[in-house]
Parts: sequence; structure tokens; C-alpha cells
Amino acid sequence: MAAAHSQYAELSRQISAVGAVKRSLARILPAECPGGSAAVLTLLERHGEMRMSRLAELLAVDMSVTSRHVAHAAERGWIERLPDPADKRSRILRLTPLGRELLGELDRRVTEMFARTLDDWTDDEVGQLNALLGRLRSSFGDCRDRHEGRYDSRYDTEDTHARTPMRQET
Repeated sequence: MAAAHSQYAELSRQISAVGAVKRSLARILPAECPGGSAAVLTLLERHGEMRMSRLAELLAVDMSVTSRHVAHAAERGWIERLPDPADKRSRILRLTPLGRELLGELDRRVTEMFARTLDDWTDDEVGQLNALLGRLRSSFGDCRDRHEGRYDSRYDTEDTHARTPMRQET
């Protein structure tokens, strides 16, 4: 038990230090696209159009936080808010071509950053890290895993995620 306890203590320290990785990711985002907006775009690309309530659930944040992120993205033309044919009081959120273009740029930046930073890692090591992080997230009951099996958290930042490694409020 003592060995396991020290391993869990070390895991806690390592998870806390992941903040440096998240800050590096946030720094490569364009100034006009904070992490919350990038997360909104990523989810709409991954899951397709959806209501704001579903987006809030996937982001694991309050509706008011989701609303701010959506407003920011809509003002820049990255998403559109359309009337929901099933409920005229609700809106359906949809990624625009401009939003898809921005996601391509974000993807390029993130991929290049990881390729530079992890250039001494083998493909197998990167694969192991991905698998273990996914398993850790699932162990904590990540709602995004339950809905679609996988979620791309590359754009998560500390100020936009409710769960401990990533978001609560902005």
C-alpha cells in the first residue's frame, strides 16, 4: 500500500504539472480564438450541429459560459445559430466554412507544436500516452467519452473546462 500511495502522490504532482502543457497549447492559439472558442469549434466539427444545451454538456460548463463562447465564435463568423425546426425557441449551432478553415489552422499549429516538442518520443510512446490519458479521463467519467467514445481535447485550456484537468468557468 505504501508503494501505491507514493505512486498516486507522484501521479497527482504530474497531473498538476500538465498545466504547463495546457498553457503552451493556449499560447499557440490565435489571439482572436481563445481556448473556449476553439473547444466549441472542435465539438461542432466532431459531433455535428447541436443545441446549446448539448454543447454545454459536452463542454462540461454552465450554460452562461457556453453562451459566451458561442457568442464569441458567432460574432467572428465561425459558427451560425439557426432556428431549431423541432422547437422554435431553441437554436441549432452549426460550424461555418470559415470555422472549418480556422480549425484546419489550429490543427496545423497543434500538430507542429507536438511534433517539435515530442521529437525524441517514438510513435509507440505517443500512442501509449494517448491511450493512458484516454483511460484516465474515462475513469473520471468524462461525459464526452460516454457520448461518442472519443473527444479531441487538444484545445482545452484551464479557463474553459469543468473537470480537473481542464474546464469550469471562464
